[in-house]
Amino acid sequence: MTADPLFFKHNRERFAAALPDRTAALLFSGECKHMSLDEDYRFFADRNFFYLTGLERDGLVLVIEKFNGEAKSRVYAPAHDSMKERWRGKRMDFSVIAETAGLEIDEVLDLEKYEEKEYDLISNTDINIFLDRSTVMQKPFELIRKIEKGGRKVSDLSKITTVLRLVKSPFEYESIREAARITEEAIEEMKTLIRPGVSEYELYLKLEYEMAKRSSMAFAFGTIVACGKNVFFLHHSDPEKDGDGIAEEGSVIQIDVGARFNGYCADISRVFFVGAPKDGDDKRLKLLELIRALRKAAFSFIAPGKTFAALNSQMYDIAGKWLAGQGLIPDNFTEEDVKRYYWHNTSHFLGLDVHDVGQKDKEFEAGNCLAVEPGVYIPEWDIGFRIEDDCLVTEDGCLLLSSGKDSPEGIIVG
Repeated sequence: MTADPLFFKHNRERFAAALPDRTAALLFSGECKHMSLDEDYRFFADRNFFYLTGLERDGLVLVIEKFNGEAKSRVYAPAHDSMKERWRGKRMDFSVIAETAGLEIDEVLDLEKYEEKEYDLISNTDINIFLDRSTVMQKPFELIRKIEKGGRKVSDLSKITTVLRLVKSPFEYESIREAARITEEAIEEMKTLIRPGVSEYELYLKLEYEMAKRSSMAFAFGTIVACGKNVFFLHHSDPEKDGDGIAEEGSVIQIDVGARFNGYCADISRVFFVGAPKDGDDKRLKLLELIRALRKAAFSFIAPGKTFAALNSQMYDIAGKWLAGQGLIPDNFTEEDVKRYYWHNTSHFLGLDVHDVGQKDKEFEAGNCLAVEPGVYIPEWDIGFRIEDDCLVTEDGCLLLSSGKDSPEGIIVG
């Protein structure tokens, strides 16, 4: 399944329909970030720009103008330059840009013409300028300061894109499903390496190799492989080759990883037990029983009209009763008592970003995609973990986009 140019054209049409008349919206793909004097980091386009164009190249500008109810889109791109391309790599043909984004060929213009266009637009005080206040780029904020210095107000286009991006089309949630499939295949391949003595570093490399092998090279986030005590560092994305980074008999390994497909993210966590539990009192099994109960309750709860806060409240109640039963918190526990062991929220929006756009207090609606990750961490027991899967909110509940595996696949005999 590949991206359909009509998808991006449709996104622009929906975006333009939400703009008032006499408007110009300016979106930038972004510039490469320097890693050293002569090397850049791998480029990753601004997600709102990508949502409206499907283009993943640096130095591009999208201009959407709306006058008299009619909207016009143009992309400004660097033209071919043999000397610059010799050292910096190939530039896209304008025809390829047009085909990818669902544009007509005359709607792709040389980037050298953009500065004049920008000047004309921001000089015209009768035009309402829209720029993205949610971006991490500097260019939009430089323009905002320049325009507002003269007393004009600049509108925030992210208020429109956030609403559009929240409800996923079949293309979008099927892309997340495929990203999840790639991720889980990589986990299955990595699982064969798990044994006492394996390092986080080995497992990390195997995961990323297997995802890249399946054509996912820009991962959803920094891959997490945490052995033993490192599970208590929730974003342990710097794998270790020795010390705490070595798997030991009787411990756990936390995996948190996500591929991308068509620009859309998966976010999947799995836990592996190093060495088979010796009896039913193994604390790993006790905690697994709780996480399974939390997962079952979460996926049964999620539906249109529910909220993240209400979901968290239900998880705190279930986890609190269990923690009290283990003597870890009092029977008349408070939410703060539970949070001593339930460290992070249960869920978040998922899409072009792994923590996708959307208000935290917004009620769920059909078409939302969520990552659901109940997790409990008990330092007194030297264990803690989460199991995470991705789902689509439907008209009457939710549907898993990933497999939902946790155990017995999660138990590895060393």
